[in-house]
Amino acid sequence: MAEVRCVLQQCDPALLDPALDQWDCEAGRMLLHLTDSRRVQKVLLRQLFVLDAMMSLLEGLQSARQLMTLPCPPHPDGRARHRWKGLKMESRSGGEETETLLQRLLEKIQQINTKRQTLTQLIAQLHSKKQQCEQLQESLQKAQNALQSCERQLLQLEAESAAALCQLTGWQRIRDKLQAYVSEAQDVMQINLLSFSQSELRVELSPRPPTPLSSIELEPLQLSLTWSHDDRFTLQGSECLLRGPVLGGRSTLSAALLDLLQNYMGQFLMLSEIQGLRSSFAIDWCPAERRLVFLKSALLVCELQVEEGYPERGVVRLQSVRRDGNPVDTSALQPLSDLSLTNWLVFLHRSPLL
Repeated sequence: MAEVRCVLQQCDPALLDPALDQWDCEAGRMLLHLTDSRRVQKVLLRQLFVLDAMMSLLEGLQSARQLMTLPCPPHPDGRARHRWKGLKMESRSGGEETETLLQRLLEKIQQINTKRQTLTQLIAQLHSKKQQCEQLQESLQKAQNALQSCERQLLQLEAESAAALCQLTGWQRIRDKLQAYVSEAQDVMQINLLSFSQSELRVELSPRPPTPLSSIELEPLQLSLTWSHDDRFTLQGSECLLRGPVLGGRSTLSAALLDLLQNYMGQFLMLSEIQGLRSSFAIDWCPAERRLVFLKSALLVCELQVEEGYPERGVVRLQSVRRDGNPVDTSALQPLSDLSLTNWLVFLHRSPLL
């Protein structure tokens, strides 16, 4: 039964249930009982054979002397015993052969289990390889998608680069035109190029006066011209000419520069007069308000208002006088006729009323 249980364990462990264990115990007890019964029956059978032989011998004897002289008869069941021993040997040989076959069967089952374990490992490895292959395919698909996205971005960048190149070409044309304008303007004025880039141009202008005033030099005018991506410009300059930045397109750039220069030349006389007065009086010019501040002393401050078009059309008026921050009555300081800036400063400087 141990061999049977071992075979069942190697083939299918599910067949080994509690019922089989109980049957095994009962079969063991029955086998022991039958074995003991067989041994008793064999002993009884031998005794019966001996008794039968003795009765047969006694029945054939005529006297007791004959019993002593007769040789021993052969064993009546000699052939059967011999045959039984042969069957016993065959049974023993068959049992050994069966045990040998069972041992071989156990070895084969062990080999089958080993191969099954190996096959299970190979299947697990194959499943792992399959998952890795799927992951590699997914990564390859992502890489292809990323490559396609990069190609689309590259095409877009190429298009943007081409557009930027066209815009740069346009800026270069503008630069060439500006350089031509500068070359033409150098015939009538002195120009000093401060800085230049693709988006900004800074120059310093020193216009020649319309009248030969060689003893007076006007302060240079600094201009800043900036381009934007939409092909528009921003022009900035001195506050005396521009109240704020001038914006416009490419087509209006020449007109804006010409208007600026004309305005600057129109104020040349006033600015040159103010520049000449700086060396003799403590003055401060506010171009946005067109107001001239004259500091007569540490406590006395006079303010003059210059009208548009001075000195050809506008006049100069005394706006206020303050002494130590307090206003002073200027009714007695009004002259009989209009005075220029120079005459006003001389008048205020010499006036005994202040």
